[in-house]
Amino acid sequence: MVGRRRLGRRFGWLWAAYAASAYGSGLGFGALPLIAVLVLHAGPAEVSALSAVGPAVGALIAVPLAPWVEFRRKRPVMITMDLARFAAMATIPVAYAFGRLGFVQLLVVSAVVAAAKIAFNAAGGAYLKALVRPEDLLVANARFESTNWSSIAVGPPLGGAAIGLLGPVATVVADALSYLLSALGITAIRGQEEAPRRIDKSPTRRAGALLDGWRHITGHPGLRALYLNQMLVAGLIMATEPLLAVLLLRQLGFPPWQYGLAFAAPCLGGLIGSRLARRVVARFGRHWVFRTVGTLRAVWLIGLAFVRPGVVGLVTVMAVELAIIVNMSLYNPVLATYRLEHTPEHLVARTLSAWSIGQQASIAVLTALAGLLADVTSPRTALTVAGLLVLTSPLLLPRQDRTSQHEPELSRSHS
Repeated sequence: MVGRRRLGRRFGWLWAAYAASAYGSGLGFGALPLIAVLVLHAGPAEVSALSAVGPAVGALIAVPLAPWVEFRRKRPVMITMDLARFAAMATIPVAYAFGRLGFVQLLVVSAVVAAAKIAFNAAGGAYLKALVRPEDLLVANARFESTNWSSIAVGPPLGGAAIGLLGPVATVVADALSYLLSALGITAIRGQEEAPRRIDKSPTRRAGALLDGWRHITGHPGLRALYLNQMLVAGLIMATEPLLAVLLLRQLGFPPWQYGLAFAAPCLGGLIGSRLARRVVARFGRHWVFRTVGTLRAVWLIGLAFVRPGVVGLVTVMAVELAIIVNMSLYNPVLATYRLEHTPEHLVARTLSAWSIGQQASIAVLTALAGLLADVTSPRTALTVAGLLVLTSPLLLPRQDRTSQHEPELSRSHS
């Protein structure tokens, strides 16, 4: 049996900070759509708009942030983004307490949190690449992935119980405080971090730096195929979240705790997939993971169209989510590691930002379209269309093994 690999105290603090915010977000899983439905009595179109417009605006805000993140020390950037998310989330319980909470505020908070998350993840990815050895990147990414899914497994049931006992904004308070804990964890990381040097300071070059991440992705055959596939799969899977909120909570009469359980219990499958990632890659190779596991994570979504009331419906949602999550949690750390390995150090933050912005924009567009379709027809019809469309996503996966190709001397290459 392979022993547990030690990645050092500095990684430990980074992991602890990630865990704090991840578990806070787990408690607040789906909190804004839930508040929109239970407090503001929003319909399918409004709930989908909340899940689409806010993140879309956040993605636009993140575009000019990418070069700013690239050419600054990454720890202060991560701390700043944590504090920004804390401040934004904290406005919700305050407004609710004074009876001033409105739909526009939820949209603004969603946009700020989305932009800060993109910038945080870009800085965090660049910092991780500098923090651990190249051969440890998959192990580190798998630990983050495992933490992410375990937080969703534990958080939503507790969040549902908290909402029942303490009111609809209880989980938002917990989520906001988790960002403060994350900031403290990152502050505790010791060691000098060198300031990145800007390669070209000309105004023309600074403007062009906004697009360098996309240039790198589209110029790399393997990353380009994986990027397009990820945008479609992530967009369609996330587009089902607000649809399910309306279907389960409003039309099928599921109580909030069952809604949380339907998403939480299957996340235990994330522990399985993330722990298998290193062994599966060692045995079958990355290309096999991309082609086979990448396909398997997409074929189950259509099952959500067959959800019914009662125990059968609850089990259906849990079975579909479990199948998706096991495959996603195996696939994601392999993709994250491949992306870091195939990106030069001076482009990591911009590449990760471009990746997140594209994915967020895809989620926003597809969520909005799904919401409109659900409003015109029904949430079940929109779920069916999403499930059928995602079956085409394996066509975008790399057809050839490019994991050993496009390996220039990345650390010395320049855009």
